[in-house]
Amino acid sequence: MPGFNSKCDFMVTMLTMTAKSYIAYMRILFFFVFMGQAVIGHGQMFAPAAYPQGYFINPLNIPISLAGNFGELRPNHYHMGFDLKTNHRENLPVHASADGYIAGIKIEPFGFGRAIYINHPNGFTTVYGHLNAFIPALDAWLKQQQYQQESWKVFLELRPDLFPVKKGDLIAYSGNTGGSQGPHLHFEIRSTIDDINKNPMLFGLPLADNTPPTISRLAIYDRRLSVYEQSPKFIPIKKTAGGYSSTAAIVRLTSPAISLAISASDTHSGSVNPNGIFEAGLYDNDKPVTGFRMDNISYNNTRNINAHIDYKTRSAGGPFLQQLFELPGYSNSIYKRAGGDGTIDISDGNIHTIKIYVKDGYNNVSVVEAKLQYTGTPSVIPVVTGKKFYPLMVDGWEAPDCEFYIGDRCLYDSVHINYSKEASTATDVVSAVHSIGAKWIPLQDAMMVRIKPTVLLDPAKRNHVVMQRLTGSKHEVQRVEWQKDWAAAKFREMGNFQLVLDEAAPVIIPVGFSDGANMSKASRIVFLVKDNLDEFKNFRAELDGKWLRFSNDKGRSFIYIFDEKCSAGMHSLKISVEDEAGNQATKVFNFTR
Repeated sequence: MPGFNSKCDFMVTMLTMTAKSYIAYMRILFFFVFMGQAVIGHGQMFAPAAYPQGYFINPLNIPISLAGNFGELRPNHYHMGFDLKTNHRENLPVHASADGYIAGIKIEPFGFGRAIYINHPNGFTTVYGHLNAFIPALDAWLKQQQYQQESWKVFLELRPDLFPVKKGDLIAYSGNTGGSQGPHLHFEIRSTIDDINKNPMLFGLPLADNTPPTISRLAIYDRRLSVYEQSPKFIPIKKTAGGYSSTAAIVRLTSPAISLAISASDTHSGSVNPNGIFEAGLYDNDKPVTGFRMDNISYNNTRNINAHIDYKTRSAGGPFLQQLFELPGYSNSIYKRAGGDGTIDISDGNIHTIKIYVKDGYNNVSVVEAKLQYTGTPSVIPVVTGKKFYPLMVDGWEAPDCEFYIGDRCLYDSVHINYSKEASTATDVVSAVHSIGAKWIPLQDAMMVRIKPTVLLDPAKRNHVVMQRLTGSKHEVQRVEWQKDWAAAKFREMGNFQLVLDEAAPVIIPVGFSDGANMSKASRIVFLVKDNLDEFKNFRAELDGKWLRFSNDKGRSFIYIFDEKCSAGMHSLKISVEDEAGNQATKVFNFTR
């Protein structure tokens, strides 16, 4: 017996306990026994990950604390690494996590912002994102490459002999660049050969974690219906000594075929920050059905999060629900089928004891249990309007002035897609407004949309037509391809589509200076660019006829910090920019330095 020297000691202790204490003790004892069995049993669903332990070190000089972990749920993507907290500060030293060489540098306005890739001799690559600055030698090399390519935005591959590093070498300083919403260091571990991301939690980094995941919701779906044409039935759950269970002793259901989903989160010792879970598995009467694990996910497949979560519920402002069932159109799935795709047949009317375990990367486990029973009287399947489309099939819809085509890799589940149209009152819109589908139907690949204009356009005006997608307050613009009388473009979201004749050039706005200014005491030059459709590209700056490097973090201001490229004296600065419709704007500013 745990905690006792002999069976006799145990019996004496039992006799001195009150009935209430004895019950509480047995619950705790059962909890540890059950959880131990659970971990052993669940190992049958997923083999243990075999990654090198202790090879990589913490890239920061402060203890690891996570603002985000691998597999955490984000809009249209999984989080693909660790977000290491930097105590709300920028410019903390960032060190190489192991021996290797700097193999890549990425500079982009969104995404990673400024990032470094290091290849290691053990076959893994580490990535360090949202950096403010690189070490001077690396920064000087980067600047040279940007001027050669005449582009601030670059993704550069480096030879192994250029910048070799040892474990612990200073490589950069942390920041808040790119898609970051606050100061932190984004850290990833990938397989070098195939660029597939691994879960850093599995590499023995110095992070203490003895806290089990939290399960907050249990939801049930009627699998006679599309997941997009129903709302989940939430089953109230409660915390118990053994984990979690439904508040109802038996949950009675009116569907003979059901699937389940959970809301769950995890944290680590000393933190209250809710992060994502590592693994979950579903059991029906102690038989494994299916499960998922957050590991081995490629950026090519990260958008498939929309097949893993209840996308409809989330898009309506509801919680993240992680499905314990695999949709038929989900390719490169994170699920493992042990006894089916997650659909459970309860038509026999018997009580089905459902158990879902949730595990973190340190083998802390939580379990939720519910007893489900079919009532024998199925609920009526509602009638749904629109044409039904299926995953893994090519199909389309054709109207006199609008067509759309769904590819075989667009849909995750079957769904009815409605179409309608109405006239537009906007003066720059040259088509009807065509409504296709709903915002809560996710697309894996882009669908093709073709629209005929309602007015006759000469060739010159055709070159300035774009297709615009509107969904609530969100909008997106794509340049069209003309196919005889049809304008075509591809989109990865549904909504309202229209053709817009855009003949307005972007506007170039200097910030804090004007033509003829004396800039001898200034440290930088800043521009803003605005466009009527909020879509512009191809920003270019030339100082005295030569390309000049402006940064553009987060797609906001364009900034040049004075350096050796701008000597003392008179200068001419030419700024050019183009929008998605091909309209160009150019301004020339003369200044003294």
